[in-house]
Amino acid sequence: MNRYEEVDKRAETIAEYGSLAQALALGHLQQFQDISVSEAVVLGLLNQGVCKYIGILGHGNTDIANILSRYERNGLVKFYNVHHETEAAHCASMLKWQYGETAAVLASIGPGALHAFAGSLVSASNGLGVYHIYGDETTQDEGPNMQQLPKRIQAGFLKLAETMGSSYQVHTPEAIFTALRRGAASIFNPGREEPFYLLLPMNIQPNLIKGCNLAEIPERPLFPRIVCTDSEVFMRATKAVRQAKAITIKFGGGAKDCGREIEELADLIDAVVVSGAKMSGVVPFSNPRFMSVGGSKGSICGNFAMENADLVIVIGSRAVCQWDCSGTAWKRAGAIINFNTNIEDAGHYNRSTIILGDARSNLQTWIQILKSSGFASGSEDSVWVKNNRAMKEQWLRFKQERFDHPVLFDEVWGREVLTQPAAIRVAYDFAREKYAARYFDAGDVQANGFQVVEDEEYGLTFSDTGASYMGFSVCALLSAALADDPTYGFAFTGDGSFTMNPQILFDGVEHGLRGCIVLLDNRRMAAITGLQNDQYQTDYKTSDRVETDYLRLARSVKGVKAIAGGTTPDELRSGLEQAYGYDGLSLIHVPVYAGDHELGGLGVFGAWNVGNWCEEVQKEHHRLGF
Repeated sequence: MNRYEEVDKRAETIAEYGSLAQALALGHLQQFQDISVSEAVVLGLLNQGVCKYIGILGHGNTDIANILSRYERNGLVKFYNVHHETEAAHCASMLKWQYGETAAVLASIGPGALHAFAGSLVSASNGLGVYHIYGDETTQDEGPNMQQLPKRIQAGFLKLAETMGSSYQVHTPEAIFTALRRGAASIFNPGREEPFYLLLPMNIQPNLIKGCNLAEIPERPLFPRIVCTDSEVFMRATKAVRQAKAITIKFGGGAKDCGREIEELADLIDAVVVSGAKMSGVVPFSNPRFMSVGGSKGSICGNFAMENADLVIVIGSRAVCQWDCSGTAWKRAGAIINFNTNIEDAGHYNRSTIILGDARSNLQTWIQILKSSGFASGSEDSVWVKNNRAMKEQWLRFKQERFDHPVLFDEVWGREVLTQPAAIRVAYDFAREKYAARYFDAGDVQANGFQVVEDEEYGLTFSDTGASYMGFSVCALLSAALADDPTYGFAFTGDGSFTMNPQILFDGVEHGLRGCIVLLDNRRMAAITGLQNDQYQTDYKTSDRVETDYLRLARSVKGVKAIAGGTTPDELRSGLEQAYGYDGLSLIHVPVYAGDHELGGLGVFGAWNVGNWCEEVQKEHHRLGF
């Protein structure tokens, strides 16, 4: 047999016996064989349960593409070719975020790798383990390789990748085993996952590892949860609770599995609960102690709970600027209890009691200590809780007033059109009725979106507030075409965000996606327009005069159903029904209002360290001393 016939035979044998380990254990594969670095990568990821690849093939990855084609013929892997590497990165992020499936993004060298690398910001910011495999310049340095980073330094892309996450350049073929172990440590880190960048020089990919020990190729590690065993820490936290009269629990992405524990803790210590912008549904919106979202955009009730607490309990958060109003949200807090797996995030605030390790396990431990210390749920509502509930009722009335006035005259459209809050509410309610996923893009769509949603459970609303990447939601929609058990999804996007990644129209059809893009078109970057008006009383270069027929654009792609969303709630709902009934990808175009009418948006209730606000926000931050 020639070299590639041997590859085919190995793939066929592994497919027949279910895994590399099983084929070796039963003696159907020789333990020591000559295999290429490319095949070792595919086998290594297969050992870790990674069998889906998304990306674009180029001259920088022809060898690994050849191996993938042979393993795909035997049903072991699947490569999904798309039209943009950033789209591939976003799709892989959502595949991990929603479905728990780990995929690999495959890109060539230079521009393609840079596109994928930029998109990986979503994975890095939201703690999602995704493999990124890029072609790289040759190791013998015979001269510049086409499309490599042009600066003449060794391992230039490795230096770049290391700024975002963990990475490894396979300079020597036999180093692949270490590279795979380090990749698994990043991808499956129980504390905080991150993307892993595996760089494969073009001349190394086809290199043979002579007599490779196939049993040396690592499998996916099973990491135990790390928990806090220091009883003194829990005692200090308990003492802080006893001394407090107004407690707020604020949680982030690290608390996604802690809903029940947060609810029980809040009842025990008479606290109210506020979520981060992307964590809708972890605690049901209907829970009387839940005060909705808080932060720079926030809500009336969420920000009240943050600003008036004397004790704050932070669970699983990096405390990014919009999450805590650039460090100015805790205006009356004397102390903070911080649950986190990352030591830097856990120690982010001064005057903190730090509880390191898995949040859910540590919360369960503390709850038992609180109960044994005399704390009990079911007590009469305190003044603190009553005041917060009054603010939540005010917030609901505030939102309802905008939903009750769903259309406004828009100068650009020259007619009455739906406001963005009203349009999002209609589409969100429809999606919730269908038990469909909701993906929110960056900008005004995202900001209004996390204020509108009122989820009762976690796992169907997704908002990339970590990176706030324009074009993310429409690319995330593609994940349903790749998932083992897909969910119908609605991607909420603005005209600006959609034009960042319109290739979803092609790739959605190519891969049989069933889902819907809700394109809210206000002919501008409304979030930045609003920010400019608030800060400088004028808007600048956040709109254009180009009229775009998005329906005609969508119809130009055979297989996409284009639907006019209308200008009233009933017309939009009719369009949503049409889209949901279509066996494929739909796009609904919805003209929406942009302007300064108070009923046109949901408002801003917190501070943010941006533009000409910086001086005052920083001054307040230093005054508070957190």
